[in-house]
Amino acid sequence: MKIMKTDSLFLEGKHVRLDPLELSHTQGLAAAAAADPSLYQWSPVPQGETEARKYVETALTWRDAGTAIPFAIVRVDDDIVVGSTRFWNLERWSWPPSHASHGRSVPDVCEIGYTWLTRSAVRTGANTEAKLLMLTHAFEVWHVLRVCFHTDARNTRSRAALERSGGQFEGILRAHRMAADYIARDSVRYSVIAAEWPPVKQRLVDLMDRE
Repeated sequence: MKIMKTDSLFLEGKHVRLDPLELSHTQGLAAAAAADPSLYQWSPVPQGETEARKYVETALTWRDAGTAIPFAIVRVDDDIVVGSTRFWNLERWSWPPSHASHGRSVPDVCEIGYTWLTRSAVRTGANTEAKLLMLTHAFEVWHVLRVCFHTDARNTRSRAALERSGGQFEGILRAHRMAADYIARDSVRYSVIAAEWPPVKQRLVDLMDRE
């Protein structure tokens, strides 16, 4: 099987650019998170440069293991880091040798998560465009079958954003993951499958035009 490179993927839009996350982004991430820590009640967002460096190091460990592709979200106009996101839970299925998908070097399904933005980027086109860039790559370059999202069941803002973007509610996973406040959180699961991608893409494009 061919090995997929996970350290050189750049995705650029009109408003934001997704740069491969590196240690050089540590200071920018710390500054972005410090603008309004109250935004991150339900999200594991680093506070201060020490936490930001550990956050990046952990993301890079996952990248090097081939399980995640982390990004810094950078505003195109001024090259300021405004947040972070990543592809992760990259699954490659064991297709039989006779199957057309046998030997694929790219994921068959994946998750988008660890997404957060600084205060000034909230309620702008940054989140919508980041999702559009990542979903376009997942469905049109990797040709994945499904992209899923999970969020803390208490995070009403994130749930509303995912529903607005066209994610389909699948259910609630009880005691699914450790929450930002160190309890066993219930996670709400949303997904987009390949057949749904064309209308979801148009929905995101329409949202971008209004933001």
